[in-house]
Amino acid sequence: MAQDPHYFEDLEIGDSFEFGPLTISREEVIAFASEYDPQPFHLSDEAAAQTHFGTLSASGWHTTALFMKMFVAHMQANPERQAASLGAMGVDELRWLRPVRPGDTLRGHTEVIDKKASLTRPEMGIVRNKVTIFNQHDEPVMTMIPIAMWRTRPA
Repeated sequence: MAQDPHYFEDLEIGDSFEFGPLTISREEVIAFASEYDPQPFHLSDEAAAQTHFGTLSASGWHTTALFMKMFVAHMQANPERQAASLGAMGVDELRWLRPVRPGDTLRGHTEVIDKKASLTRPEMGIVRNKVTIFNQHDEPVMTMIPIAMWRTRPA
C-alpha cells in the first residue's frame, strides 16, 4: 500500500487492511435490538429458539454498526488516512451471511476494488472497497461494498 497520507491518488486496486477486533456482549445485542430492531429473536433466547436462528442473534443492522465502530477506530488511529476520508455515498451488496451471537469477536478486512476521479468535484475521488467481517472462527458474517469519497492530493 502507498505511504501515508492516503490521498485518492495513493490508493491502488488491491490495497487492503485489517481492522478490529471487537467482542459483542449479550447486553449490547439486546440493547441495540430493543432500540432499533425489536424482533423477538434479537431480544430473547426463548423466542430465538423457535426460529432458524436457534439462539439469540444480533440484528444485521447491529453488525453493520459494529463494522462502522471498528472501521472508524482504525481510521482515528491513522490520522493521515482519517484526514483524507470524506465520508461515503452509500453501500452496495450488503449481505449478512451468518448470525452474530453474544460473545462473538469480530474483525474486518477491506480491499480497494475500484476507484475513479469525480467528474464534477476535482477535490475528491470515489473508491469502492470490498469489506468482509469475520467472526472468531474466521467465518465471514457480513460483506458489503461501501462507496467512499477520498480527498485528492492538494495542488
